[in-house]
Amino acid sequence: MSAGRTAGAQHPARGGAVAERPQVPAQGGAPDGVDHARRARRAPVRFTALGDSLTEGVGDPGPEGGWRGWAAVLARSLAVDGDPATFSNLARSGALSHDLAREQLPAAREFRPNLAAVVIGGNDTLRTGFDIHRTARELDTVLHALHHDGAVLLTACLPDPGLLLRLPKPLARPLARRMLAVNRVVHALSDRYGAVHLHLAELPWSADRRLLSVDRLHPSAAGHHLIAEGFHARLRAAGHTLGPAPAADPGEPAPGRLADAWWMATRGTRWVAERSTDLIPGLLALAAAESVARLRGAPARLDEQMARAAGTALAGLPGDPRRG
Repeated sequence: MSAGRTAGAQHPARGGAVAERPQVPAQGGAPDGVDHARRARRAPVRFTALGDSLTEGVGDPGPEGGWRGWAAVLARSLAVDGDPATFSNLARSGALSHDLAREQLPAAREFRPNLAAVVIGGNDTLRTGFDIHRTARELDTVLHALHHDGAVLLTACLPDPGLLLRLPKPLARPLARRMLAVNRVVHALSDRYGAVHLHLAELPWSADRRLLSVDRLHPSAAGHHLIAEGFHARLRAAGHTLGPAPAADPGEPAPGRLADAWWMATRGTRWVAERSTDLIPGLLALAAAESVARLRGAPARLDEQMARAAGTALAGLPGDPRRG
């Protein structure tokens, strides 16, 4: 399925779901107490996906070029009474939480979805200026707006990027600490807005090489299909009427060592270089702080500080999800 990359993009229907150009801006919101699950079952599904490269589909080449990804795979399985889902993918590679609030949310509300996926946070943890308070505010803004418009929400906690990339512990632990903070926020907001939540962090990414693409940071075709199957199962368990579940495995072979080496030689070095002005210095600073903490025998103190920061960020958010 083709995925819309920018607001207002129009794409032909492919793969059992229809991609449509948004036309009518959203007005007002769902009344308090509306049964969102029942509302989504009554009408053909209008599904939009917000996020970064994970939701854009990086790692899962489409049959007609570009990326396919888990959201497009899931969209094919959301038919209601034979009516295919209308699907708009607004996710883009490199997006941060504030990009969702400022760029993708307006287009999503214009699309008027009754099902919306919001999966973000990995790129936030890879930036020098990471701020869990800002990430929490931006994510709350997006989820509140789509919930207020009556959409059923899909969310996911994310795996530790340091673990996926097999970084040394002084680099990996600070990233893990940040990812835990983001996931804590995602869990709390998913509960607040009644989202259908997938424990993506708990999938066997490091144990099953088939699930990761050659860059070891994005899912492979098998990984994307597993995510789609997971969301489908949770939607069905929540009482939604759906089409047949997507295959958990597309049957494509896992990348071998030659493919890994080829990616690093042709694209991996460039990938690292493009991020070195921000990511690498930031990681080195984090590693230095981690090393000092270990020498002082107090790395757990940094964990506690980040956990407190996540709790403070959540406590500072508006408390009523039905606010106008």
